[in-house]
Amino acid sequence: MSDPFVVVGGDAAGLSAASKFARERPERDVLVFEKGAWISYAHCGTPYYVKGEVERLTDLLSLSPEDAAERGIDLRRHHEVTAVDADAKAVTVEHDGETTRQSYEALLVATGAHAVTDPIPGADLDGVFTLHGLDSAAAIRAYLSDPDDDDIAAVEQVDRALVERYADRTPPERVAIVGGGYVGVEMAEAFRSRGLETHLFQRPEQVLPPFGEAVGERAADHLRDRGVHLHLDTSVERLVGDDHVTAVAHEGGTTGVDAALVGIGIRPNTDLLSETGVELGGSGAVATDDYGRTTVEDIYAAGDCAEMRHAVTGEPAWVPLGLTANRAGRAIGQTVAGDREPVGDIAGTAVVKAFELECGRTGILDHDEARAAGFDPVSETITAGSRSGYYPGGDETTVTLTADRETGRLLGGAIAGRDRAAIRIDTLATALESDLTGAELERLDLAYAPPFSPVWDPVLVAAKVLRGSLD
Repeated sequence: MSDPFVVVGGDAAGLSAASKFARERPERDVLVFEKGAWISYAHCGTPYYVKGEVERLTDLLSLSPEDAAERGIDLRRHHEVTAVDADAKAVTVEHDGETTRQSYEALLVATGAHAVTDPIPGADLDGVFTLHGLDSAAAIRAYLSDPDDDDIAAVEQVDRALVERYADRTPPERVAIVGGGYVGVEMAEAFRSRGLETHLFQRPEQVLPPFGEAVGERAADHLRDRGVHLHLDTSVERLVGDDHVTAVAHEGGTTGVDAALVGIGIRPNTDLLSETGVELGGSGAVATDDYGRTTVEDIYAAGDCAEMRHAVTGEPAWVPLGLTANRAGRAIGQTVAGDREPVGDIAGTAVVKAFELECGRTGILDHDEARAAGFDPVSETITAGSRSGYYPGGDETTVTLTADRETGRLLGGAIAGRDRAAIRIDTLATALESDLTGAELERLDLAYAPPFSPVWDPVLVAAKVLRGSLD
């Protein structure tokens, strides 16, 4: 039998690729090496697990080792791939102190990314967390819960020592969040919902910068209304404490806390490929083509460690999101199986919830970014009702649209509101993928009925106003 399809990384991209390959080519071997215990879990669900809306840690698992075996996948957990020999088409694997070599016919690197903490001195103190993995989520929830509230440590994969260390402590009363992006906003909701005094520090002047100014301002107002103390335009100098964090030192003073969460971003895990000749893109993630292929033959990359083509600019971009990883992995699995499938473009489409407020964004909103891509950006922001005015349950929906002045082409959009606002971003994402102009967006035949939308949906209102600025 020929050498197998080898996958490094057992989460979204890796197992999507392995599953698709095994389904298409059941007579072939596919091996997945995962250096940790966890596989195929819903990272985006971790804030809601900490909050308590998701009851059990195991609810966040999408695929079990037994499921993988039933699909014909040779899954090997606690196996770390430490080197790739591209010339010999083999990887070096370490497990239980032993080193082995595994040859491959095709290799997928789906090593993900890691949380960034190094700019923040004191981030290694006890009581300081990131939220990048189920062990950290379990430790945070154990710290927030009464000792007898949860049986987290009974989960087979969990880092029991870490969880039990925090479960035995008095729950914190005041917490700091460093970073006002997706994780920071979602965790502010989680902490406040558990009654903690919550301070969110953000170096830029707004939360959720990729969503644009209007959505960021609305999100900030809503967070304040729910009791979150926002420290915007404020740099954190260091986290303070001897062993355990006790305060945040920042511009303007010091704020005492019992715990802290650092959510200032992630970086792609690419060290494995450093000696292979595989090229990295401008973002630092792995450069790939339309089929997920790297610059070295028979080596593919997907997920949070890889770039993909942006739907608006046509240029490589790094936007690490869940659908991106799953879709690219599945396409690569089909390609390696013998039927080429493009991984598709990305537009950075994302949604986030801040308590009752839903926020969505897609494409390019920032004017500097748009100009750098060769566009002449024009933006308009409107506020319109989410339902017919006489029908109960509606809410003001804020929509920002950005287009190119010369061509009228839609470049990006953002939405915020409390009544089904986030799902409306899918209309804009589809418009971007279809290269629609503002005028063509305005002419879309969107559904209308009083419980769902006014006659002129907020997206259409925004398109109408944008078109007026372009004409």
